[in-house]
Amino acid sequence: MSTAVLERERAATVLKVNEIFHSIQGESRHAGRPCVFVRLTFCNLRCAWCDTAYAFEGGIDLPVGAILSRVAAYGTGYVLITGGEPLVQEGVHDLIGELCDRGYEVAVETGGSLDVSSLDRRAMVVMDLKCPGSGMSDRNRFENLDLLKPTDEVKFVLTDRADYEWAREVIARRGLTGRFGVLLSPAHGVLHPQTLSEWILSDRLPVRLQLQIHKYIWSPDARGV
Repeated sequence: MSTAVLERERAATVLKVNEIFHSIQGESRHAGRPCVFVRLTFCNLRCAWCDTAYAFEGGIDLPVGAILSRVAAYGTGYVLITGGEPLVQEGVHDLIGELCDRGYEVAVETGGSLDVSSLDRRAMVVMDLKCPGSGMSDRNRFENLDLLKPTDEVKFVLTDRADYEWAREVIARRGLTGRFGVLLSPAHGVLHPQTLSEWILSDRLPVRLQLQIHKYIWSPDARGV
């Protein structure tokens, strides 16, 4: 198949899109960078602390070509594909491929319950491992860990000490540090960042503390930021 034909086929792929917006990346090692967010609709999980439940449904059908046009209008070279759970929609791979082909720096946020083996290796993966406090820890697909690149990241969202101890045990047992980035994030408004920081320091845990900085810049309930 020629490149031109592949581009046309990808551009025609339709995705259910919840929102597209330009903001400051609030998470990962790229926190603080201007970013275009493409939030897709639908999620196969229902985490207790979810802050984007509005993305479970709704949105509009957009072909990949139209999404690319909206992304290009912001003039920013860094794009995050998120949800919901973006891997629920098979067509996301066409969007990711087109963005990478056009020279964008692409990151994909996934909840970790779905197979990541088909993701374009040029994209950075930020994958959750769901702690018990999420109510979804039985859905973790630990096989994904062996598919991640050194440039990818694994994130634990913590609600309490039990979640912290679970994450600490998983990090040690599966030898996560040194393989890719490991992030511990306090569930906003549930676990205080100072408390989590003190646990990390006390245990000399070689991880990165992550705060959702967009929730400190704007209202925690604001959309499109």
